[in-house]
Parts: sequence; structure tokens; C-alpha cells
Amino acid sequence: MSDTPHFPLSAVVGADDLKLALCLTAIDPKIGGVLIEGPRGMAKSTLARGLADLLASGQFVTLPLGATEERLVGTLDLDAALGEGRAQFSPGVLAKADGGVLYVDEVNLLPDHLVDLLLDVAASGTNLIERDGISHRHSARFVLIGTMNPEEGELRPQLLDRFGLNVALSGQTLPTERGQIIRRRLDFDSDPQGFCQQWAAEQEALRQRCQQARGLLAEIALDDQALERITERCFAAGVDGLRADLVWLRAARAHAAWRGARAIDEQDIDAVAEFALRHRRRDNPPSAVHQPQPTPAPAPAQSSPAEGQGQWGELPAQALATGARREVPSWPKKP
Repeated sequence: MSDTPHFPLSAVVGADDLKLALCLTAIDPKIGGVLIEGPRGMAKSTLARGLADLLASGQFVTLPLGATEERLVGTLDLDAALGEGRAQFSPGVLAKADGGVLYVDEVNLLPDHLVDLLLDVAASGTNLIERDGISHRHSARFVLIGTMNPEEGELRPQLLDRFGLNVALSGQTLPTERGQIIRRRLDFDSDPQGFCQQWAAEQEALRQRCQQARGLLAEIALDDQALERITERCFAAGVDGLRADLVWLRAARAHAAWRGARAIDEQDIDAVAEFALRHRRRDNPPSAVHQPQPTPAPAPAQSSPAEGQGQWGELPAQALATGARREVPSWPKKP
């Protein structure tokens, strides 16, 4: 954790969908995190780091793009193990992110071997380090926040599905908003402490709203009626697997808590639908694909034998023209 203050989320101009998705993740970390897509210069990193002040507990840990495998999972000291008979573990990024947020900038540019490690740990919630017969295991449950620019490469489908919510930022910003964004960024860069103090009241109100929603979350039932509507829409969207259904239902409940409601309503389901489906929706869902019925081949016409089209064995022999017959000359016999 850096001592440098983060740009407060309450001071961000626009990006309402992303701010809502981050707040929902802070309310219920079991949603599974947020993948932020957008072109360069859209302050994706600034918005992601703004989540730090809204968390109930845990740290906001950043995974550097050029990190090694040991930096990610940690290391074991073999000298201590051999000399003192104990396994001395130096924690990595996964250990520090346990109970908090793991932030990966340009997640689509991560090397494949680090992606594989993230997938294993995100699925099990446990990090296992083994080296020369010595092993160490520790808890690694975190909320994964990633940013990416789609123009720089796609994200592997396995890791893409691990993100609970997906939000895309548009590169087109109105002139009035652009001016406000630049002015606030300049004010923050010139005096970070003073700027955060200026927005302290709004940030505290946002933090309190998330805290109240977390307290209300357990009282809101994951009812069968909401689940039925969500599963029907997931099927219509042609999503693979069942993660979308679960994420959508949890996000809808978090949105109900965000509103201060006591039950999931249709507006909660609609508010988070695109967040849960955007990166899971197929281009040709089953309900939209039209399967044409095969056209039966026309039955062969029935003809009478008199027309020469009956059974094959009953076809009359056809005469073939061979041309005029040539007479062979009569040569005299040899005496």
C-alpha cells in the first residue's frame, strides 16, 4: 500500500456505470470483481484505485505487469528449511492481497504462465508453493480488478469468465465533462492532500452508503422469483456455464442493498444485466438461431414400362448405329 492518496471516487466525473459496478463489488466481494475495458487515456487505473477507500477490510494490492512468478506466489527459503528444519516463506502479491483487492493493469498483456497461476488460485482460494519437496499453503481470497485496452489484445476466455462484472468505457466524452475532468486532475496533481480533503465529505458519504448496504445485504433473500427471471434471460443470451446466473443474482441483491431496499426488484435485475452478460453473451444464442427444416427431396416420377422408364432390368435393348457396312475385297489365292 502506498502512502500517496488515491483520487477519490466521488470526485470522478461521469463513468456512472463503472462507479456503480465498483460500489457493488465493495458491497459484496463474492460478486467476483470487475473487468474495465476502454481505450487509452480513460482513467481506468484511477477509477479502479478509487475502490480502495470503499472496502470493508483488506488491502488494495497491485500486480506489476512485469512481475515474475516468485513475485506473484512468493518464495521458500531452502537454506532455512535445510539448516533449521522449518519452511520460511516470503509472501508474494497473492498473500498480501488475501482478503482485499488484487489489481492488474493491462491484464490482457499478462504472460500465460501468470494467467494460469491466477486461474488456479482464483478457483481454489488457496496458494500452494512447492520447491524441492518443501511446500507451503496459505489462503488467497481476493477480489480481482483488471483493466485492459481491447485494441492491444484479447483476454483468455478462462480468465475473462473469472471477472464477475464487465464494464466498457466509451472514448467519446462531452466537451463540458472533458473540461471538468482535466481541471480536477490538475487540482489533484498540484495538491493531492488538499484535493482529497476538499472531497472528504462526499467520499465519506459514499463510504457510509456502501457500509450500510453491506449491513443490509444479509437481510435480502436470493429469492426464487428473481432467480427464475435471471436464469431465463441467461439462457436467452446463450451464456456458457452457470457463473453468469450466480453473479447476476448476487449483483442484483447488492444493487437492492445499494438502494436501501429489502427485496430484489425488477429494476435491480435490469440495472446489472449488462455488467453480468457483456463478456459472456454469445453472438448467436440458442433462442435466436433459426434452424431451417430440411426440404424433402421430390419423389421420383412413376412411369410405365411402355415409356422405357420402368425397372432397370426391364429396359429394352437399345440399338446403336455403327455406320455403313464395308465390303471386304476378295483377293485371289496364292498359287
